[in-house]
Amino acid sequence: MKTPVPVYDVSLPIYSGMLVWPGDPPVSIEAVKAATKGDSSNVSLLHLGSHTGTHVDAPRHFIAGAPGVSSLDLNILWGKARLFQLPAALRIDRSLLERLDLDGVTRLLLGTGNSARLCKGQFDPGYVFVTEDAASYLVDRDIKLVGVDYLSIEAYHNESHPTHRTLLGAGVVIIEGLVLDGIPPGDYELICLPLKIRDGDGAPARVLLRGLE
Repeated sequence: MKTPVPVYDVSLPIYSGMLVWPGDPPVSIEAVKAATKGDSSNVSLLHLGSHTGTHVDAPRHFIAGAPGVSSLDLNILWGKARLFQLPAALRIDRSLLERLDLDGVTRLLLGTGNSARLCKGQFDPGYVFVTEDAASYLVDRDIKLVGVDYLSIEAYHNESHPTHRTLLGAGVVIIEGLVLDGIPPGDYELICLPLKIRDGDGAPARVLLRGLE
């Protein structure tokens, strides 16, 4: 019998009180109809920001008038991706990326110690981030998508947001909030489907990694 191809769900569950970026709307999920109270069905009201949990950043997130999440190319969001596990990294800079085999890579996923931080439920400003020179290097390498395992790809309190602006300005799609710990490095089929929010600056997404046959 053929061995099934592994499929990894690398998305955060969305629930009331979950970790969000400081200043973003808190997440609440409340029942507006409940079968246990005599209603004919269960219906919930969701209150959450567009960058909740595992989510996609569209160029509009930082660039006025730029394309929104509903305009993103699905051919970028679905296809072969390479995952690197970098547990010792304190930050992702150009010199680190230059040591990685990026030949033929258009979708890049970076696993770090951040994944464990995500599951603690408390914001950690010391997370691993991608530097501006690394972002420029990825643009030069014609990377089309980069995914990271914390709520932002940018260093905390970097108010000019050079990493975001460099990537999004070049049309690079950013996925943030991936849960990548425990997943073997290598090549996968990436399936990333953000909510189709018209002209949205970003959207929560269900993201899967499927082993290649």
